[in-house]
Amino acid sequence: MRSSIALAMAATASISVAGMSAAAPADGKELVVLGDSFSANAWMVDDHAVECRHGDTSWPTRLSTLMGVAGTSNYADLSCPGASLDTPPSYTAGTETKQADQAGAFGSRTKLVALQFGLNDRWGANDATMWYSLQHCVLDLVQGCGTEAAAQNRLVDSTQLTGEKYADRLRGVITYIKYYAPNARIMLVGYPEFFPGGRDSVCFNAFGVARFVQPRGQAAIEALDRLDRAQREAAALLGVEFFDSRAATAGHGLCTDEPWLNGFQDPRNPDAIPFHPAARGDEAVATGIRAQIGG
Repeated sequence: MRSSIALAMAATASISVAGMSAAAPADGKELVVLGDSFSANAWMVDDHAVECRHGDTSWPTRLSTLMGVAGTSNYADLSCPGASLDTPPSYTAGTETKQADQAGAFGSRTKLVALQFGLNDRWGANDATMWYSLQHCVLDLVQGCGTEAAAQNRLVDSTQLTGEKYADRLRGVITYIKYYAPNARIMLVGYPEFFPGGRDSVCFNAFGVARFVQPRGQAAIEALDRLDRAQREAAALLGVEFFDSRAATAGHGLCTDEPWLNGFQDPRNPDAIPFHPAARGDEAVATGIRAQIGG
């Protein structure tokens, strides 16, 4: 009976993960990370090419050190800037899972598979993603980022962003990982605090000298809140863990006196990706994940 269930799970996964063929037997790697630029935390040099670069201070890099697998064959970071759950044209969770599979990442020795996705996906009727919204809608001082922004294609349509739909878009990947890494803990990693809740305005440091205030930012805050809830609910529906990056970085969002996210185009730190984790933010996430999984 168990073998029949396992075969059914494998078949479902292979169909859902972009035509992936069955994995070859492997011992696996202890730590496997799949995610987007909030995991990779490195610039893409060429906007027209997919470059999966990884920053020296990214939370996966720090976590690999904390777990004692940095620089070894027991660590695989497949995260890639621009990656999504399943929204083209960049890499998807399925693409990264296939690459990890080909690298022998999943097996009986795999301890942790951490996934961080959602900012680069479309959810409703328009073409905007959460990341597009943060770059454009929030910066629009003329029109703002109010409730009408989604209808104008300037803000992600988060009305369709639910835990059930998030889970549906990731279920094939999770099923596949559970089957081929049966002893691994699987964890959805949330995004850090961007803005405090319960307010209309958002702000961030710009150009290293000024604070930019968007008085009409309520819809952006609501969209980020919906993504956070969807990830939590999806983790429960999929039977995996959730790491609360918001809690780990609470009080250090973009509007705070000590932000753990980069501001906008700070000349003192030209390599920093705007609105992405600074070193302190990555450290908090890595340390928190290490504490959650224990020894």
